Amino acid sequence: MATPTWLTAFIDLPEQQHEAGVAFWRGVTGYGLSEPRGEYAEFATLVPAVGDPHLKVQRTADGSAGLHLDLHHPDQEFRVLRSPGGLAYCEVSADLTERPPPDTWPGGHHAAVDQVCIDIAPSRFEEECEFWSERTGWPVKGFAEHPEFRALVRPPEQPIRILLQRLDDERPTSAHLDVSSDDREAETKRHEALGAHVVRRHDWWTVLRDPAGLEYCITDRDPRSGMVGRPGAD
Repeated sequence: MATPTWLTAFIDLPEQQHEAGVAFWRGVTGYGLSEPRGEYAEFATLVPAVGDPHLKVQRTADGSAGLHLDLHHPDQEFRVLRSPGGLAYCEVSADLTERPPPDTWPGGHHAAVDQVCIDIAPSRFEEECEFWSERTGWPVKGFAEHPEFRALVRPPEQPIRILLQRLDDERPTSAHLDVSSDDREAETKRHEALGAHVVRRHDWWTVLRDPAGLEYCITDRDPRSGMVGRPGAD
């Protein structure tokens, strides 16, 4: 299996929540928005001021807000596939190479939307970890103090990390976004001002829900270098 040259996180937003969701993630990132494309103008790209895009949005017909990955390969014919636990992902073709830098916000803290966490049922955890390692060509590493997490070792040029989380309950595999920040409290307050709501707080991450109903996390990882010893660090 060839290693993808780029990863894109695709935010899937139902029709009624689409406008609010797009506005929110533009506010989170500070990115511009491309012209819509697709047969029904359902796709758009969040465009950074520096670097190549790694975040896109899709207006869906129904259902709840969600997330999927695009894996980029040269000259790849577009394909929609599913992981063993049922998470949809796409294989696409694109020539993207420059990872955007973290954003700097008032007060001087930094943040980046830089990780997809794949949430996996206990019975599927080993299978999904092996599957995503094979699909990306990235090795898996574990965390002695947090055995419920594993991470794929991301090449430095890639914009998206992949964290794998073993859940406590049996359900189809899903995914959510993680935002890294060197000041989690300041970044959380900024997201709340944009319309997010805090769901719960943990020792090193905070779970929030965006205006479209999509849950995601703000973590204590350093958005520039990662934090060794924490799940999801490079």
